[in-house]
Amino acid sequence: MDYNNTLNWMFAQLPMYQRQGAVAFKKDLSNTIKLSEHIGNPHKKFKSIHVAGTNGKGSTSHMLASVLQEAGYKVGLYTSPHLKDFRERIKINGKEIKKKDVTNFIKNNKEFLEENNLSFFEMTVGLAFYCFAKEKVDFAVVEVGLGGRLDSTNIITPEVSVITNIGLDHTQFLGETLPEIAFEKAGVIKENIPVVIGEYQEEVYPVFKAISEEKKSKIYISSKEIKKAYKTDLLGSYQQHNVKTAVKTIEVLNSKKTRISDEALINGLLNVVSNTGLLGRWQILQEFPKVVCDTGHNKEGLTYVLEQLQKEVYSNLHVVFGVVNDKDLSKVLPMLPKKATYYFCKPNIPRGLDAQILQKEASKFGLKGTDFKSTEEALNHAKSNSLNSDLIFVGGSTFVVAEVV
Repeated sequence: MDYNNTLNWMFAQLPMYQRQGAVAFKKDLSNTIKLSEHIGNPHKKFKSIHVAGTNGKGSTSHMLASVLQEAGYKVGLYTSPHLKDFRERIKINGKEIKKKDVTNFIKNNKEFLEENNLSFFEMTVGLAFYCFAKEKVDFAVVEVGLGGRLDSTNIITPEVSVITNIGLDHTQFLGETLPEIAFEKAGVIKENIPVVIGEYQEEVYPVFKAISEEKKSKIYISSKEIKKAYKTDLLGSYQQHNVKTAVKTIEVLNSKKTRISDEALINGLLNVVSNTGLLGRWQILQEFPKVVCDTGHNKEGLTYVLEQLQKEVYSNLHVVFGVVNDKDLSKVLPMLPKKATYYFCKPNIPRGLDAQILQKEASKFGLKGTDFKSTEEALNHAKSNSLNSDLIFVGGSTFVVAEVV
């Protein structure tokens, strides 16, 4: 099979959660463990950092990878979902793995994958760890896919675990309350392995404290412990939360005799995009009119994005907005600015919510706009209706952003 046929086969094995929703979610690590044993337990052949959380885990992971690269280490980076190409999920020193890495892995293990009914996510994690071991990375920064405790990535024993923050997202899988969700995320805390908590949240801290004490894991709160301000090339003031988390994680690594200089830390934070190729975080797509996109899509993530919007200077605001069909609109729509023109669209995936439905629901919250057949059509209309001094924001879903970057 060529690369495209290989990807089609992977996508078809079991519905992929990000595209299909609840039917694809598997609360079990046994398949991942079985696959890892089949390919020689590659995750035991490199050091790792495990990053969980509701928001900011992708940006934090990329920051950490960039800093480690600046320190001279060979770094694997595993994140999800991808925006354009599947291989964005698996990078080594900022470069996507080769297409033949994907096709060869599937070809060599296809019989095993089929016999054991491996999911898209399970085989992708196996592929990532296999590539990292084959390329002999010094460190792998591994972002959790969903939750933590039962996420396929949770077979690693990292140098340090990271939990950025906790918000009400994926409640159908992780729990209806913040403490319930925190318990799932806290599943990445390992015996005698330090854990960095990005933001102190009074409601969930007792969960982290109890589990870290049970695991004899030293706990750090970066929002309380990092006072110095650091600059990053990632735009958006909300990135300062993630900067603090990354800085504290580097401090913890250094306490474990990893050599990362202040210069590497500073340069790593300043060169995240060029070192790792990160897309979709307050990314400016054009200047006149200014078009910005951001992947923030739940209540907490959108809070940061909307705070950034308020700092922008423009004549009129245009919002290209689309969501997936399991999004709790009652939580998201009231947050959006009423003084804006909306262009509602459906992400081009099975989970996408019909734009007409979104438009009708949005009108109940005083949001005025028109529905369009596609993200591209919505953005083109926004551009044609805008002055050079206007601002166009594109967001609501990772999949909407993927169609414009």
